[in-house]
Amino acid sequence: MTLAGWRLDGKSALVTGGSKGIGRAVVDHLVALGARVMIVARDEAGVAAAIAAYDGQVTGIAADVTVAEDRARIVAAAPTELHVLVHDAGGNIRKPLTAYADAEIHQIVALNLLAPLSLSRDLHPRLVAARGASVVHVGSVAGIVALPTGVAYGAAKAGLDQATRTLALEWGAQGIRVNTVAPWYTRTDLVAPVLAQPDRLAAIVARTPLGRVAEPAEVAAAVAFLALPAASYITGQCLAVDGGMSIQGLAPLA
Repeated sequence: MTLAGWRLDGKSALVTGGSKGIGRAVVDHLVALGARVMIVARDEAGVAAAIAAYDGQVTGIAADVTVAEDRARIVAAAPTELHVLVHDAGGNIRKPLTAYADAEIHQIVALNLLAPLSLSRDLHPRLVAARGASVVHVGSVAGIVALPTGVAYGAAKAGLDQATRTLALEWGAQGIRVNTVAPWYTRTDLVAPVLAQPDRLAAIVARTPLGRVAEPAEVAAAVAFLALPAASYITGQCLAVDGGMSIQGLAPLA
């Protein structure tokens, strides 16, 4: 493998949730690797600000991936040959099951599971046309291990992880790789209210062998790797980017 395997020059990418947080960090990495990137996010001002931050390598569209009409607009605007598709748009409502309204469960599952499946389906011809595409789901360790609340989110992310394996098998012969990156707590606006609570932060750090939460760029680096030609024989996998949290049984003895 030459150094070209570690570049994305001339490749096209689409990143949902690409205006902030992990998604924005993914865009940073893909642009640095030479890709042309289209971002999708609900906030029109956020999309415009993100586009302005790059030197012509980024385009974007304001759209809600849970809305069929908006997904149709995304597909219409997407490159005809799509080499990289990153499903980062997601969100959680942290409650016990008995506190959820039906609408909240449907909202969480629609955003974290159904929208990525629908968008991958609709963009499939463009992935095939790329003749060697990579789809990366941004999942969560909540889909791998049990956490105290957020069952709808955990179930949706677990479903996304299974979709990764199934689609890797279904689409492998078409040259499309499908993988998941599963982060633990990452310093983004979405989890800022949790990390701002000293007792919660201490519990998270205590459960993490590396002793800290992740930065968005650390998660994005794993996403970018799976998008590279250098990862051309990796498919159907879930890569936990969690500081070792998911491998810990008992905490080390003092």
